Amino acid sequence: MESSGGMYLNTAAVTSRVGVARLLQAVFGCTTFSLVAHQGGFNAAYGTFCMAVWCFCFAVTIFIITCEFTRLHNCLSISWGNFTAAFAMLATLMSITTAIIYPLNFVQISCHPIGCEKRDFRISASVFAGLLFFAYTTEVCLTRARPGQVSSYMATVSGLLKIVQAFVACVIFGALMNDSQYNRYVATQWCTAVYGICFVLTVVVVILNLTGKTATLKCPFERFIVIYTFVAVLMYMSAAVIWPVFCFDQKYGSPHRPYQCSKGKCSWDSQVVIAVFTYVNLVLYIADLAYSQHIRFVSHP
Repeated sequence: MESSGGMYLNTAAVTSRVGVARLLQAVFGCTTFSLVAHQGGFNAAYGTFCMAVWCFCFAVTIFIITCEFTRLHNCLSISWGNFTAAFAMLATLMSITTAIIYPLNFVQISCHPIGCEKRDFRISASVFAGLLFFAYTTEVCLTRARPGQVSSYMATVSGLLKIVQAFVACVIFGALMNDSQYNRYVATQWCTAVYGICFVLTVVVVILNLTGKTATLKCPFERFIVIYTFVAVLMYMSAAVIWPVFCFDQKYGSPHRPYQCSKGKCSWDSQVVIAVFTYVNLVLYIADLAYSQHIRFVSHP
């Protein structure tokens, strides 16, 4: 049998700094959901969400490691660099969310009433959830495009911000669905439309990059990004003004939290969350617009 002249397995996929970070992600992720499933326990929507995030991130990380180690990613019809950069950023956001949610809802200092063993398992799971976040953050830092470097769009600051913008929009949608009373006024319905339109366009940009279809646009991709981001900034600026006025002004809403509001089921709380994350996303879109002025898109990195 003749030699193929090359190695089938890519050892750098597990020995490089990025490879080591991914191996740690798999180890920390597996340890976290194993501790919770074995003895730590979880319940309700918060616990189910945390378990779903840990299992999802673990599965995708194993998939990425396997594809890179066996070079199978060359057979996939996606932009691999964009995919791994986008997932690392998404996993970072999801893992820090669970690293905050799980301890707040399931960890307690005293052993009563769950018992000391279960408490210790939950504390351990929380520690590994934090380590998982740092492992994904490390990959994002290692793979982020540097000035003058030719890299995938999703590895640039602008590309990473797209993932953060979409994630923040999902938080807003969750608050909107939690009895936010967004349909009380046409003005607040407009804000809801702003969140939806900008989210859809952001997801479209991400999908175009993941599938390598940016060349199908009628105009240059970098110009499309700048125009879309500028429009998103204007739309979010309108929402940043309208939403607080129609929710917290004495004429339309309440500037103070009603006394009868119960924890977890208060429309005023949801309105506050939406207002805060509206300003967060506005800042993200402004930063995205600033960074988009300095990037040059490469179709096939």
